[in-house]
Amino acid sequence: QFSDHEERLSGSEREEDEDDVEAALKKEVGQIRASTEQKLRRFQSVESGANNVVFIRTRGIEPENLVHHILKDMHTTKKKKTRVILRMLPISGTCKAFMEDMKKYAETFFEPWFKAPNKGTFQIVYKARNNSHMSREEVIKELAGIVGSLNPENKVDLNNPQYTIVVEIIKNVCCLSVVRDYVLFRKYNLQEVVKSNKEGIQQNPSSLTEEQNSKVVKPETEEEEKSSKAAKQENK
Repeated sequence: QFSDHEERLSGSEREEDEDDVEAALKKEVGQIRASTEQKLRRFQSVESGANNVVFIRTRGIEPENLVHHILKDMHTTKKKKTRVILRMLPISGTCKAFMEDMKKYAETFFEPWFKAPNKGTFQIVYKARNNSHMSREEVIKELAGIVGSLNPENKVDLNNPQYTIVVEIIKNVCCLSVVRDYVLFRKYNLQEVVKSNKEGIQQNPSSLTEEQNSKVVKPETEEEEKSSKAAKQENK
């Protein structure tokens, strides 16, 4: 609201005040933008569109390095640091979940790992949620072909590959990443990676096979067998 003094201002004085108001507005807009940028967090939850899937967007952080560091620490210390999270997968890139879009995106996305002179053994793991129009076999075949075209020396290894290409399709979004030590870190399973290799190997005596049980009760030597027969004869 204008005061009486402002209403009596001459035209030139009013123009000067309008300039001041414009400058003040610009300053205020700048402050709002700055405060908004400051509110952007390093980790922010994003609606994933699928049950039991939490998507965390990172800012200024490489997801592969972060998740690999967490799993390496848990694998080394064998300390369980989460109760409810099953797997933690880094996602480096996203595109529309249609074959043509995925092929076009993957041609440049795979270059840092597989384009000559870079090379390595690889495998592709695929999972789709709330999506029925994509074919698992087709996706794996097309992506493997792209990796092979970047460098013919890239070879498939399903046992212990250097790189694992993770393809996670959620509704109409394809999430891609290339991770290391996928087999060593138990498919990036936070519950399994803390278990020692010896766990589960010790066999329960009750689970012995029939053949093993029969071996346990048989006499170990011929002398024991003879003495056993003698004892039976004496009893008779």
